[in-house]
Amino acid sequence: MAKQFNVSEAKTHFSKLLKRVADGEEVIIARAGTPVVRLIPLERPAFARKPGSAAGMIQMGPDFDDPLPEEILAAFEGRSE
Repeated sequence: MAKQFNVSEAKTHFSKLLKRVADGEEVIIARAGTPVVRLIPLERPAFARKPGSAAGMIQMGPDFDDPLPEEILAAFEGRSE
């Protein structure tokens, strides 16, 4: 169950609240006893993505950078040819 703090407590102990949230706990911040904000941890990817980890796994055709044929370009732009 989420623990509730008033705005004053949240301001005073903000870094401690962030640690609690980072550890998986939900925190509610209330103004005059009325909940106004719920802090929840961000979902992290199941695995760490590393730039370049797919190097060599994808190949582009030799014509990749060539201009598109006119009929395909027209379709992308919503023109009828």
